[in-house]
Amino acid sequence: MTTSKMNRFSTAFLLFLTAGLTTYLSAQTTSPLSFNASYIGDWVVNMRGGIKTGSTYLGLANLKIGFDTEKARLWKGGSFFVNAGNTHGGEPSANLVGDFQGVTNIEAGNLTFMYELWYKQQIDKITVTAGLQDLNVDFASTSYGASFNNSSFGIQSSIASNIPSPIFPLTALGVSLQWNISPALSWEVALFDGTPDEYESNPYNVHWKLSKNDGYLAISEWQLSASLLRNLEGKYKFGVYTHRKCDSAQTTFHNYGLYAIADQQIVKTEKGGVGLFSQLGWSPSKNCNNYYCSLGINWQAPFACRENDMCGIAFAYAGIHNNNGVGGELSIEALYKAQLTKNLYLKPDIQYVVNPAGTDAKLPNALVGMVRVGIEF
Repeated sequence: MTTSKMNRFSTAFLLFLTAGLTTYLSAQTTSPLSFNASYIGDWVVNMRGGIKTGSTYLGLANLKIGFDTEKARLWKGGSFFVNAGNTHGGEPSANLVGDFQGVTNIEAGNLTFMYELWYKQQIDKITVTAGLQDLNVDFASTSYGASFNNSSFGIQSSIASNIPSPIFPLTALGVSLQWNISPALSWEVALFDGTPDEYESNPYNVHWKLSKNDGYLAISEWQLSASLLRNLEGKYKFGVYTHRKCDSAQTTFHNYGLYAIADQQIVKTEKGGVGLFSQLGWSPSKNCNNYYCSLGINWQAPFACRENDMCGIAFAYAGIHNNNGVGGELSIEALYKAQLTKNLYLKPDIQYVVNPAGTDAKLPNALVGMVRVGIEF
């Protein structure tokens, strides 16, 4: 192992070790401070097709620190939050599979970075958050889809690929507002820096520069907690976003899009249940990926003796027009998540990618196997 690789893995290990120690200490007494740590490791094997066959390992370590102003006896409804991250290892989509959507949602290269740094204030039914934020935490997310590893089930590709989105791993400064109109209906809106600084100029995402040429990204989302089936849970979201910026020649670029998300429970059992999810996305045809759709099923507690396990299968289709003539990329993912202990899980995963569209070459369909290990404190 080279010195640079040792340094990267050492950074991740120290970040995780520090987080584990502080988590333990904070649990010993009632405190306004909270500490959490997590580590995800993916072993990915491209068994057939794509750019080339082969395997690689990649990991993500996170340290999260929260401060509650009410518990500190300062004022009600306030909270500070810091989330630092380290990614390391290979890049399977870029170097093996060649897919457009991303077979693993932790692929980012070798980076150490500030991921989130914000202050949140709740006043009655309104919550305002300001600072370094991940758009996908509060917008364009599906609770059932979040269990899958493919990046598109986290945030749909028609958003992530068409605008400079403040999402993992490169987040941006922004202000967001949530209004809980009723127990069943809420509205969220946010305004972000339109051009997040690249890691080449801001390697740790701690030196932010704002200029009028950066423009802005504005997003609005309605959320309805309702069910199409009696006595079962459901949540439906509809969002719209617009992005505008200028280049050095003062040429203005404008883009926008729409999306809809559905999470619907269809079976409820004593310890779990079965849920369906779907994502739809659209943007103008000038974009490489101007439409997207997905459909998936999530089964919580598939066995009575394994109430914390889940399994599922999902399909994601990105409508793409590029130089290789591929009309779109279809990713099919099946997984099983085994919760081994309170803090440790194992997630075998297999994906089949039809028409990998992440390069300018026409690639053969890819068959990808993956094992994810997760540790959380």
